[in-house]
Formats: sequence, structure tokens, C-alpha cells
Amino acid sequence: MASATTFYDFKPKDKKGNEYPLTDLKGKVVLVVNTASKCGFTPQFEGLEKLYKDLKPSHPDFEIIGFPCNQFGNQDPGSNDDIQSFCQLNYGVTFPVLGKTDVNGDKAEPVWEWMKEQKPGIMGLKRIKWNFEKFLIGRDGKVKQRWASTSAPDKLKATIEAELKTSPGATATSAEKPTPTA
Repeated sequence: MASATTFYDFKPKDKKGNEYPLTDLKGKVVLVVNTASKCGFTPQFEGLEKLYKDLKPSHPDFEIIGFPCNQFGNQDPGSNDDIQSFCQLNYGVTFPVLGKTDVNGDKAEPVWEWMKEQKPGIMGLKRIKWNFEKFLIGRDGKVKQRWASTSAPDKLKATIEAELKTSPGATATSAEKPTPTA
């Protein structure tokens, strides 16, 4: 999607194979994670859920989105239904986990291509190295931060909170925002 300028320009597939328009998240701060059910980093689901439950009540403008991926050591071989069940039964995941997707290669989900272009990894590499890499999207739909798989979710909280505070409209809900006058 060469014309895409923000995160909100994409429509990846949800767990049922339907479009999940990211424009529905416009104005939110979003943590995007490529996940896997059988990886050494899989226990990060617990930390991601804790982060979500810690921040969401006081910041309804925060969201986490998981993108299951089977590209690294075949560590998410199940169906979308299997993946959803695994996340809920083992980690009580309440944040959205979308449909299985590719994050690298010719069939990579366009939003992942865009994020990698916006925030290359170490040494400028424009690929995902492993499961549980994370991208922080600001309210403006731009990539603010990228973390490696080894970055534990609890270590991201301060950066996410800072983004929630500094982004435009951080404290005003849509009902509280002033109406422009002519």
C-alpha cells in the first residue's frame, strides 16, 4: 500500500478472515505485537495482558493488537480458532488477536511492511527478526518506538504512558474536545 501514510490506512484480517479496519483505532495509542503460541517468548502474553489491564482502565485510548505469525520456526501452526483458544485459556488474553499473518516476505501483511519501513530495526534492517517484536503507534498513526523480542512488556509501560500523556488530546475524550468555531 504505497499511498499509506499512517497506521490507520490498513485493513488486516481478523480471526474470521474479515477486514479489521485500523481506522477504527484512530486517535488511540496502539502496541502492535507479532505473536506465536509455541515460542520461548510466548509467556510474554501474560505480561502483555497485565500491561493491557493496568493501562486500559485509566486510558481507554490504549490498545494492544496481536498478530499471530508462523514464520519463525513454525511456532504458531494452529488455525485461527486454535490460536484464539490458546491465548484465552492459557493467558486470559482480552486484547484483540487478529488472524494469522506473515510479517516478512512476499506475502507480508502491508501494515507490517509499512511499520518496518517507518522504524527499521538494528542496523537499519527492514525485517522482523523473531516472534514478539513490538511497535508503538501514536495517536497520529505514526510509529513511535520499536522493541525487540527480548523486551519484556513490563519494561514498555513507562514509554507507553509517556506517549499517552504527550500525544495530542491525551486527556480529552471526544465529548470533551472543544468544538471549532467559525
